[in-house]
Amino acid sequence: MYGRRRTRRPPRKGNFNPEDEKNVKHTKIGVWDLYEEKQPELERVPLLKRLNVEHYLEMYNTLPFVWRMMKDIGSMRSCWFYMGAFLLVELVSSLIPALSLWYSGQLLQIVQTAVDQRTVDKKLLLHVAVGRFVCTIATQLCSHSKSRLSRPLIFRIRQFYSVRIFRTIARLDVPTFDDAGIQRQFEQVFAGDSRSSVAWEVIRMAINISTTTIQLLSQLSVLATVLKGQRDGTLLALLCFSRSLFDWVQYQPKMPLVWAATTRNEDYLKMEGLKKTVSTNLHRQEMVAGGMWEHMHAHYSKCSELLGEDAAGFWPLYNVFSTRFQWSTLIKQPFKELPQIVFTLRAVQYPSSIPLSLASLNLITQTATTFSHTLFNLFSQTGSVADSFATIRQLYEIMEVPNRIADGDIPFPENTRSLQYGIAVEFRNVSFRYPECEEYALRNVSFKIEQGQLCVIVGRNGSGKSTILKLIARLYDPEEGQILIDGRDIKALKLADLRRAMAVLFQDYTHFPLSIKDNIGLGDPAHAEDEDRIEQAAVLGGAAEFIEKLPDQYDTYLKRPVGDVYSTLSEGTKTIFGRPVNYQGIRGIGNMKGNETTSLSGGQMQRIALSRTFMRTLDDEQKVGLLLFDEPSASLDPTAEHDLFERLRRLRGQKTMIFSTHRFGNLTRHADLILYMNDSLIIEEGTHADLIKADGEYARLWNLQAQAFLS
Repeated sequence: MYGRRRTRRPPRKGNFNPEDEKNVKHTKIGVWDLYEEKQPELERVPLLKRLNVEHYLEMYNTLPFVWRMMKDIGSMRSCWFYMGAFLLVELVSSLIPALSLWYSGQLLQIVQTAVDQRTVDKKLLLHVAVGRFVCTIATQLCSHSKSRLSRPLIFRIRQFYSVRIFRTIARLDVPTFDDAGIQRQFEQVFAGDSRSSVAWEVIRMAINISTTTIQLLSQLSVLATVLKGQRDGTLLALLCFSRSLFDWVQYQPKMPLVWAATTRNEDYLKMEGLKKTVSTNLHRQEMVAGGMWEHMHAHYSKCSELLGEDAAGFWPLYNVFSTRFQWSTLIKQPFKELPQIVFTLRAVQYPSSIPLSLASLNLITQTATTFSHTLFNLFSQTGSVADSFATIRQLYEIMEVPNRIADGDIPFPENTRSLQYGIAVEFRNVSFRYPECEEYALRNVSFKIEQGQLCVIVGRNGSGKSTILKLIARLYDPEEGQILIDGRDIKALKLADLRRAMAVLFQDYTHFPLSIKDNIGLGDPAHAEDEDRIEQAAVLGGAAEFIEKLPDQYDTYLKRPVGDVYSTLSEGTKTIFGRPVNYQGIRGIGNMKGNETTSLSGGQMQRIALSRTFMRTLDDEQKVGLLLFDEPSASLDPTAEHDLFERLRRLRGQKTMIFSTHRFGNLTRHADLILYMNDSLIIEEGTHADLIKADGEYARLWNLQAQAFLS
């Protein structure tokens, strides 16, 4: 609601707090302020810092969640077969480099024999050539096999977690879903398409780490065997691997596990706000009608000029900041040249050993390069695995986040037939504030609506009318007081039963990114596929007439959830040969639409929402005893509003109806109870005749509206 102020609550114990200067390092990066949790004492030891101890400890703590993930994957059809086959192929693939290195050693032995004895073992040479060829073919076959085996694995894992994730998100109630902390967890765990494949990424990286370790150990053992007995072999190996060691010492560990960045630069905030304003169609009408674009352009240019190089997002600026010159890089190149220098000196001293030394140097250099690359991949993968393990933990933790609105255990109602006579609703000294808001939306509100009564809640916008309906639907629980439904505490009733017994239309209704048919049908999930009921509900909601005029009628999407994909050439531009780019022909044959949004008026949108509410009232078996309508005629013209009220009165029968509005219309004359609200309080209550006779605030506003029509 407008006018609410968000309170700033002190951080809970254990949470990351950027204001705690003792534990936080602050760095200014352009317009951004980076706050990093200071590393633990262990991490300040240079060697331990390189090893990134905290990430390994994090991996250890998340192992129970990884084990749970493996059990879930094991329950999937044929997953263990594909997993075992994939692991076997990976194992074979990790041993091939060592085998290839062994053949290189054999080739080195052939060179040694040729130098010493002036003869070549042709049989051994052929064996080595065939072996190296087989290694190359085996590498390609393993790569192809891994690709083929991973496809069904990825599909099954993605499908399994996609369904689990959908359930996790869909089951959350309003206050839990709106919590900023929960939203941040969603952004981290469920970001993009990776949200369904994070399990596969963990498996793949874990297998890669295992096979990479095997690959490194096997290569080192083979290399030691090959170089055994070679003159200066050990020295050349140490010199070649010294560069890898130097690179590892130079390696900068990643950012700490806990960090946050924010910007408070007014120019940058304004610049980004202007960019988003002109980039969507949401504000286009007001921009064009108000002639705002030149003013916006001038301010955007001014902000851009003032900020200069600092006008960028966090990651681009951080990448520039973290790429700094280091003096140690100046001595990196000489390490690379040391093996060649030693080789040259030995060649002068022992000219006859040049072919052998050159072959040894080439073999060691290639192996050292491969080893260095593999080792760095291993370190980077362990860091990525730590992050992925943490994501797995967050995934399973968020799957078990309890809803803040606790379910009751008493079935409702005891007798389903009693719903046809309505539901009694009573508020006893109810006070309520929306989460993280300081001002009360309701203050000490008390009233009672008997079974079958028509209650109209009137008052200005922001007075608390909508909040009463949300509390009755138990989207929230009051901070103080008690709500009774048919004489029982609303918190004790089963939520599913309670909500099944009512039909609700909120003022801030939304339309789902589905077809009109689905938008209406979901009003009654039990009959969401019944097209006859859907069409009947559309008639009651006043939407049938305009829906049937649409090209796709009830199959029309208000906004398609999946857009068409086009080539990179934009429509209206020209090709390199000057031919205009036009997609009309392709769209016509493919039955695609240029505009993927169906434009409807506010009144038409509201009629679809009304139809969804009426959908639930059509069920003869599933009785509805309480109808809640929050400003249902706000976007309707007077004729449509009158027709709606007449339909509501006829359909209500003996059911209880609560109707909120800021208009004093015809419905108030027929109300059994009127609650007049102002500033979160119920100021007056009674029938229309009683309130007019009392000559209070309700009567004054009624007369004001009446005079507007009569004058």
